[in-house]
Amino acid sequence: MNVLIIGSGGREHALAIKIAESKNIEKLFCLPGNAGISKVCELVKIKQDENSAILDFIKKNKIDFVVIGPEQPLSLGLADILRNENIVCFGPGEKAAKLESSKAFAKYFMSKYKIPTAFFQVFNRTEKEKVLEYLSSSNYPIVIKADGLAAGKGVVIPQNFEEAKIIIDEFFEKNIFGNAANKIVIEEYLEGEEASVFAITDGEDYVVLSPAQDHKRIYDNDEGKNTGGMGSYAPAPVINSHILKEIEEKIIKPTILGMKTEGNPFIGCLYCGLMITKEGPKVIEYNCRFGDPETQVVVPLIKSDFLELLYKASTNQLKNYKLDLSDKTAVCVVLASKGYPDKYETGKQIFGLENLDKETIVYHAGTNYIDEKLVTSGGRVLGITVLGKNLKDAIDKVYLEVKKVYFDGCYYRTDIGKKGLKHFNL
Repeated sequence: MNVLIIGSGGREHALAIKIAESKNIEKLFCLPGNAGISKVCELVKIKQDENSAILDFIKKNKIDFVVIGPEQPLSLGLADILRNENIVCFGPGEKAAKLESSKAFAKYFMSKYKIPTAFFQVFNRTEKEKVLEYLSSSNYPIVIKADGLAAGKGVVIPQNFEEAKIIIDEFFEKNIFGNAANKIVIEEYLEGEEASVFAITDGEDYVVLSPAQDHKRIYDNDEGKNTGGMGSYAPAPVINSHILKEIEEKIIKPTILGMKTEGNPFIGCLYCGLMITKEGPKVIEYNCRFGDPETQVVVPLIKSDFLELLYKASTNQLKNYKLDLSDKTAVCVVLASKGYPDKYETGKQIFGLENLDKETIVYHAGTNYIDEKLVTSGGRVLGITVLGKNLKDAIDKVYLEVKKVYFDGCYYRTDIGKKGLKHFNL
């Protein structure tokens, strides 16, 4: 089978490594890819938003299957374009992808199908005075979200009304998220512990992967600005078998059925970002694709044929797939450029990868080769992933490995996975 992966980050590198393990692979391409992905895929120098060029490449190279990684091409309807050409692809169509591309759409959808989530209100950019009036009488902390795609950074949690006013000014006047904040969602702050659950679905049946926990804040102890994710681990012990069953019954099944009922069947990876509250699991957000960096810990734990899983989900055959998961724990620590998630420098040479243990997995997120030297090219640069016999073992191992890698301005959190230890006697 000739397979094309769309995307260029750590998530796509994780997908590529796992897909490459399949006995069914003949040729594996990635568009546009990165330095790390080039070691497992033939890179294609086409941008991921150039739909006509992508289509030409697929036809000329007799691609059998396309896996779309990022949210942007999904929200722009790439999956619809491919399916209209009878090209098998993994990823939801534009209308189903609105579960991620519009926070307001997702909240109204959850309300309609009685899927547990936080109480919310939606406002337009033109309603600034109404927003401030609402915020002046709200309980704090409160959550303010840009409606559109904001690379995982469009969520802010003000602690009081004064902070909220500043945030509204940044959203509406300083325009820090552009058109993504033409509409905003304001919702109650949920108390509990966060977790992510991926359901691979063909629009009817589904398979649930190991629950994971992301670390969004830039600094230790969940302080500082939101990022695209500074690290993750799986399985997340906050989701036991009882809670997972509740998530399936109250969230995953009604979401898949609801999308089918709306005439927009969800085919791909349904990412459920959850808060495990005292009242039970509630949805914080949906994503319409594999999460990053959760993919970097969830995918290595899959022992069965991953390509077969994605292909069967894309061809309405999931009933026949048997998922086999490892009993190990995976931890991923993201190495970021100094200044991220704000302004940061690139072009810094990366050292030390050759010193890592052969079992350590290095996922490239923002890297490039210049004059045959591996250098940084993004805010999140590398994801160092280790599998251990339990969570403590994996944490200990991954931080030994992280210390071996260096580039100028390298920054990483030192507490990835540690909040999960309270669930064990380790």
